[in-house]
Amino acid sequence: MQLRQLLESITPLQVSGDDRVAISRLTCDSRQVGPGALFFALPGANADGHRFIQSAVTAGAAAVLLEDPAYAPLELPWVQVADGRQAMARMAACYHGDPTARRPLIGITGTNGKTTTTYLIEAILASAGMPAAVLGTISYRFGATTIGASHTTPESTELQDAFRQLAEAGAQAFVMEVSSHALEQKRVDGCHFDVGVFTNLTRDHLDYHRTMAAYQEAKQRLFSELLRPDVTKPRRRAVINLDDPAGGDFVKGSACPVITYGMTTDAAVTARDLQSSVDGIRGALVTPAGEIAFSSGLVGRYNLSNILAAAAVGIALELPLACISQGISQQTSVPGRLERVPNRRGVTCLVDYAHTGDALENVLSTLKELASGRIITVFGCGGDRDPGKRPVMGAIAARLSDVAVVTSDNPRTEDPSGIVSQVREGILPLGLREYRPAELEGGFDARGFVVIENRREAIRLAARLARPGDILLLAGKGHEDYQIIGATKHHFDDREEAAAALAGEG
Repeated sequence: MQLRQLLESITPLQVSGDDRVAISRLTCDSRQVGPGALFFALPGANADGHRFIQSAVTAGAAAVLLEDPAYAPLELPWVQVADGRQAMARMAACYHGDPTARRPLIGITGTNGKTTTTYLIEAILASAGMPAAVLGTISYRFGATTIGASHTTPESTELQDAFRQLAEAGAQAFVMEVSSHALEQKRVDGCHFDVGVFTNLTRDHLDYHRTMAAYQEAKQRLFSELLRPDVTKPRRRAVINLDDPAGGDFVKGSACPVITYGMTTDAAVTARDLQSSVDGIRGALVTPAGEIAFSSGLVGRYNLSNILAAAAVGIALELPLACISQGISQQTSVPGRLERVPNRRGVTCLVDYAHTGDALENVLSTLKELASGRIITVFGCGGDRDPGKRPVMGAIAARLSDVAVVTSDNPRTEDPSGIVSQVREGILPLGLREYRPAELEGGFDARGFVVIENRREAIRLAARLARPGDILLLAGKGHEDYQIIGATKHHFDDREEAAAALAGEG
């Protein structure tokens, strides 16, 4: 593709040199530049891409896009723009054939519930004869095609390449998780959304956004800017959770018509006649298109919220109610989201990705309502992330469990003992007994907590404590099959560890 063809997707401030030069690759990483590449020199938090322009020239770049013409190369064609990230996103979409312009695209943003909601929407679309690709925290996938997920929402060049590959594999629609980072950094500005979904807003990623107001503002970009009706997608819709305190702000800020959901009486999509157990939820969906019965193997009120969000998307896409109900019933589990670990001990062992205070409280509150035995929770907090949530999560886990086992998550470059200490500080005001690991070998007779920094040992102790009828929850890592210590990923899967521990291995 020639540079001039890519320039049709943006409004450059200045173009210098031959715009007929052939472009064979797009990248903002100077280490990935090769002959024929268009190098995007982007200002960043840690490094300024303008400083690497000469490295890109030496590596064989065909052209450079930049914001500051003072760094313009003499040897190559160059393009000046006001916003390099937005230009890159739009040019990436153009380069890969604009795959989301011709297929429905549903984007889900929110602190919690995104992954489960994508799986439910995928099942609803499949029931309607519209096989969809899913791009999210776990992977980017369609059928037998799976592309590893480097981020919840990748860089725009990687994202548009994934869309193209998934479309070529036969995907007729796309369902994607949209992170606040991606919205802030304009990675999705080249996407043509049909429906945007807001699930909820609770404390997370403040190591990046700094304030809740900035975090909310980043998420609202999907609704206020990227869902503006245009000729490509004239019937855009926003799906917004009215049960969340921030839902009203998202409704007011939406640039397109809104379909609300929730258990509040004002919601357009809601449910009634509910029955809930450890085996799932059943009831009736109430929608603008009518009512229909539903049943789901997913557990808890927060999963009911995810179900309503997915149903509202079906309404936004004008899908038959029967397809919506069928899709909900067919999606019985989601990897790492209250995923059961089979065992012969009579213990209900569940692995969940809950890594925020709100998510952990939702999971434990649900399990407490449904539990017939004791609740033993193993959890930790990740390193190099918002430290403010650590004592909050400690208090939640200890308050809602019979025994909380505090351990490592992904410590990354932080000292694991320091992270655990911050979690412990949130538990101490509750006045619960702090056990030493050796004290628990014979069981426990009072509610409390224990600190075991090594996650494998923590899981093994928790498994030894669990009796038939108890619930053993491993929280924080969910579907992840690794643990990051320092800068190194080590294989570690909570599901494997729990299965081995409950079988008495190791």
